[in-house]
Amino acid sequence: MTEEKIYTDYFYDEADFDKNHFRYKNLHIPDGIEAQPLAVPPVLKPDKEEGNDVWFTIESMEGETPFLPGSKTKTWGYNAPFLGQTMVLKTGQHVHVTLKNSLKELTTYHWHGMEVPGPYIDGSCHAPVYPGEEKEIEFTVEQPAALTWLHAHPCPSTAAQVWMGLAMGVVITDDHEAELPIPKAYGKDEFPIVLQDRVFHEDNQFDYRADYDPMGVFGDTPLINGVIKPYIDVTTQKVRLLFLGGTNRREWRLHFDNDLVMTQIAGDDSFLAHPVKMTKLLVGPGERLQVIVDFSDYKEGDVVNLYTDDFKLIEFRIHHFEKDDSVLPDTLFTPEDPVVADDAVVRKVTMDDHDKINGKQYSMQRIDMKAEVNHAEYWDVTNTNSKSHGMLHPFHIHGAHFLVVSRNGQTPNPNEIGVYKDTIEVAPQETVRLKVIFPKEGLFMYHCHIIEHEDAGMMANILIVDPTKPEPHYDLMDMETLTKAFAEEKGIPESEVFMPGMCTEGYMDHCHDDAHTSASHH
Repeated sequence: MTEEKIYTDYFYDEADFDKNHFRYKNLHIPDGIEAQPLAVPPVLKPDKEEGNDVWFTIESMEGETPFLPGSKTKTWGYNAPFLGQTMVLKTGQHVHVTLKNSLKELTTYHWHGMEVPGPYIDGSCHAPVYPGEEKEIEFTVEQPAALTWLHAHPCPSTAAQVWMGLAMGVVITDDHEAELPIPKAYGKDEFPIVLQDRVFHEDNQFDYRADYDPMGVFGDTPLINGVIKPYIDVTTQKVRLLFLGGTNRREWRLHFDNDLVMTQIAGDDSFLAHPVKMTKLLVGPGERLQVIVDFSDYKEGDVVNLYTDDFKLIEFRIHHFEKDDSVLPDTLFTPEDPVVADDAVVRKVTMDDHDKINGKQYSMQRIDMKAEVNHAEYWDVTNTNSKSHGMLHPFHIHGAHFLVVSRNGQTPNPNEIGVYKDTIEVAPQETVRLKVIFPKEGLFMYHCHIIEHEDAGMMANILIVDPTKPEPHYDLMDMETLTKAFAEEKGIPESEVFMPGMCTEGYMDHCHDDAHTSASHH
């Protein structure tokens, strides 16, 4: 039997990494922080269950979180002071959700990676829930096991609200996953790892406006599930880690002590067709990657560290464990690979500068593309940034999954083959060909997931229609209405609403000079 290949690089050109760009912030641990157990978000309890139907309430709320010694930090979360509880859904379930906004400003609830109708259920900019308001949505889960997530997506304040804490994991399970011989005891041998960073200002508070950078906001303090210096007590030989790139801008280049092997088993929206063994793993903003780590070469009392670059993120403290001889099958998942019609148009999508798609800034009411539901297409997505000044742009599509066909005409990265994805890193001067399919009708967005970039206008709308039905009409939100709402909620004049970017629809009062002057240095 041939020895399995172990990949030992990040699959991307080091020159494109965020650490090589201006205004990159190195991570540090503030003084006075002791190591503490990784917080494992509790599983969100349903309000009720009846047969195949399940009801939940998701409340956006203000809270306080003791990240640092001294004052607690004012934060936002879902059913929690910061981040949220983990929502667990099963394929086939009919899900009813009450979206409750207890914040003092409007927000939206975007199901990133979930295949639900758009735009109102998908929760994009066009689906605001106002302060004190509750909205009911429902959908059926019709996709395979995956880690998806929920985050705020109000234009153009997505980045600011995610920075405050509005993000949580949504885990989909199915019968196939239940049969796989993989760790799945949540909080014991299976851990969600939400990778984020923040800056703490005076009195331990966040100040997004002070940190704002149109190129993307870096924090200098790591927050892993909301914990600054976490450790995990390892009590089983094998551990499954569900990584979520929850940052506004930062990429995570993960590796263990002694190049301990990680076996990737899943990507954004499904398991991989075949497991991939690696010692290095890049997780970009918006991406989810699941790995299994085998600690069989370690003994009780050992400590194994997980790093990003050379910075220690998490300590794994090895305790006594039973021997685990389980063998991962060679085939984990068989993705559907629909045929693209010979006469299908190949979509050309360019990500330009830090704020445009196909040369245009986002406009909320403009339909940029139209396509048919359940109709496979090729999309050629190009990052037009120059190699000398460019950066990796994580490209995300709402309401769809895709297969990666090629990178610059060559074979995709090994961990991109045979897996459903919805977010992919595209390097400067690179074209990635995707095979895209939208299983639901509606209006959806596609954009860069460096959140400041989407807020600045690197985003567009696609209308997905069923050609056998009359074309639906959607009341699409406009920037003027949103700006007036934010001004009212904050009790300030519209001219003072901080809404960087998206200076479109002729509504130009909110194009702040600071956004443009800082952008011009690039």
